[in-house]
Amino acid sequence: MDYRKVQFFLTAVRCGSLSEAAAELEVSQPALSKSIKALEKSLGVPLLERGRFGVTPTPFGQALMQHGQVVEAELRHALGEIDALKGAHRGHVIVGCGPTEANRLLPQALVAWQRLHPELKVTVLYGLNESLMPWVKQGEVDFALSSVPARSADAELVHETLFTESAVVVGRSDHPLGLRRQVPPSDLLAQTWVLPRQRELERLAFDDFFIAHQLTPPKAQIETTSTVLMKAMVMQSDALTFIPQELIHWEAQAGQLKALRVAGTDWRRRVGITRRRSGSTSAASKSLQERLRQVAQRHFA
Repeated sequence: MDYRKVQFFLTAVRCGSLSEAAAELEVSQPALSKSIKALEKSLGVPLLERGRFGVTPTPFGQALMQHGQVVEAELRHALGEIDALKGAHRGHVIVGCGPTEANRLLPQALVAWQRLHPELKVTVLYGLNESLMPWVKQGEVDFALSSVPARSADAELVHETLFTESAVVVGRSDHPLGLRRQVPPSDLLAQTWVLPRQRELERLAFDDFFIAHQLTPPKAQIETTSTVLMKAMVMQSDALTFIPQELIHWEAQAGQLKALRVAGTDWRRRVGITRRRSGSTSAASKSLQERLRQVAQRHFA
């Protein structure tokens, strides 16, 4: 199988558009389309569904994508190692990052890292754990920076905790509950909530808090994967949300949002690095992970 054709296919799936993929690969769209059709012919199955709004993988394409991304990651690492052995100073790290970690931790680490390694390139893909963990397993990212569990439930993944932080109930700076010295859990039941989706760690911790107080967890009027929307809704209404305190660092400093003093809370989340248990790690990826450890130890531990 021609790896170049597989790479073209993977790029088309990731971009969701043949024109965008062709631009990224610096080839013409007809050449890209011809390459993918040749790959489909050699395999004897359709790999892409082509529509008005772009392309999506067929079930056959999804199977190739899952294995092809791992092969692509290993090849990327191998090329990086070869460059290092030749004395070259090149490399490309692809990082998956959650919303909280994109707020301060990753930017601080990248600034310091790129001062030392200006020749290295990094691509950051943004998402929540439901997207990040599959990306790590499939090799689409070299590692993820996000919430990590205390014990791994997936034998294919290794989790490393960098620091532990609190998650808090957040309202706008002049929210009526924000004036109280302490807010009992029962007073939160009738509030309007904008929350992460059910599978997210913060949402599970939110529900567990009310259950521990023998209360039925309030339902979310709005569920979203967008922390930008969560914060915007809270700033512009009486709605509350429950998110890691680090995520409102800049808004709290600007006097836009505040953490409410909720009685009896002990919500904690682990922030760390997740990588595949098998497979190699490039020198560039190792150096960026080490820089993240240093920044976390200095500013967040």
